[in-house]
Amino acid sequence: MSPRKVEKILVIKLSALGDFVLALAAMKKIREAHRKAHITLLTTPPFEALAKSCPYFNRVETDGRPENFGQWMALRKRIRQAGYDRVYDLQTSAHSGRIFQALRPKPPAWSGIAFGCALPHQNPLRNSMHTLERQADQLMYAGIWPDAPTEPGTAPPPDLSWVWKNLPAERPVAGGVKPRPYVMFVPGGSAHRPEKRWPVEKYGELARILYSKGFDIVIIGGPQETPLAHAIQREVPRARDLTGRTDFGRIAVLGAKAALAVGNDTGPLHLAAAAGAPTVVLFSSASDPALSAPRGQVAVLRAERLSDLAVATVAQRAQSLIGARAGAA
Repeated sequence: MSPRKVEKILVIKLSALGDFVLALAAMKKIREAHRKAHITLLTTPPFEALAKSCPYFNRVETDGRPENFGQWMALRKRIRQAGYDRVYDLQTSAHSGRIFQALRPKPPAWSGIAFGCALPHQNPLRNSMHTLERQADQLMYAGIWPDAPTEPGTAPPPDLSWVWKNLPAERPVAGGVKPRPYVMFVPGGSAHRPEKRWPVEKYGELARILYSKGFDIVIIGGPQETPLAHAIQREVPRARDLTGRTDFGRIAVLGAKAALAVGNDTGPLHLAAAAGAPTVVLFSSASDPALSAPRGQVAVLRAERLSDLAVATVAQRAQSLIGARAGAA
């Protein structure tokens, strides 16, 4: 079916935040290829507000992870009744594959890796590609991006310019004097993946160095990461603790105006980088930056164990990025 004849589309992207942010690049391309189509996003509740402010979708549904038989039947019924002409599965997981199988015997034309789908992504190297190139390649196989950039490092990063068009700009410091430039810290991450976290005492040391050079420190994360912010504040009492106080849109706005973002390989850092913050991202051997690192003005630092990554190394790279942005301004 020609893209021009596709009138109703379902895009599936369920989680996680970093992956969702990277998938925004493919979502934008889907909208560009189907400008007049009615596009629904199937996702999960954490991404509802961000997705609803996004210009790529006409509708957002958040029950993409049914937990019992009744919920599965309700999801299947609604998708069948919607009469989608095409589904772009950007989750490409076992779970999204089960959604496809639940729609048999007559599923919509489906782009992804579900067994038996009409628009399969058949590149045998897909699992060794960065998310951006892999999803561009998937859309090439689906017929809507014939010249998709699939060589390593060539796919465009996500565009978050629409975020701050919908939200008022806000600086994280108050007062009558002109605020100092600030550096965002993202010291947290998944609680079950402690090996992906740089030790908080090292964030404290870095905060002290950057504060002495004229930068305020703003710490973001979930409410469960407030103790990390407090530990950093013991080194820099004037550091601003915003843990538990920012939604995804606000993180993007803060990232767009930050002098720098420094953090672990976790979703909020991806969001800040996509919003335009010069970014230092810290990887342990637990994840591969070649597959999932944020793109943009990004420096990747990697160590087998993040506890072995020296503060001086991070500080040097941070100041190099800040200097490069100042020189380009």
